Amino acid sequence: MVDDDGWIRKLMEEAENKRMHLMTFIEIARPTALERLLILVAQWAFYVGFFLLYLVSRRTAHRLVGYFEEEAVLSYTQYLVEIDAGRTPNVAAPAIAKRYWKLADDATLRDVVLVVRADEAHHRDVNHGLANQLSGGPADPAPMAPYAEHADAAR
Repeated sequence: MVDDDGWIRKLMEEAENKRMHLMTFIEIARPTALERLLILVAQWAFYVGFFLLYLVSRRTAHRLVGYFEEEAVLSYTQYLVEIDAGRTPNVAAPAIAKRYWKLADDATLRDVVLVVRADEAHHRDVNHGLANQLSGGPADPAPMAPYAEHADAAR
């Protein structure tokens, strides 16, 4: 029951953005029922573990997410290498991605990976910024930038 300095709204935006990542890659990968079940199990396992960690230390929980996001940026960079090398087909971007990120009609998987990687970098900055603020330091103002502006800067 204290002012959160806008963090709840920012974290809700992050959650919606993460949902769009999941929905986009479900369209691209077309997972089987078993794979979808494994995704749900992994999400619930993370949820329970993160909830418990958050109860113990919000700062540590956000710092951990910041580190996960750093790894995601590296993973998407490797994904781009695979696409550029021709080892992963550069298929057309799904309609859901074109709508959400306002991509061109001829957008490809590479375009999707670029905007998702930019989102992940933004998530990293938001979570490290919140961890910094919870440590008593100032949050970097860059993490508070809206997603649309961040995605446009990545293009």
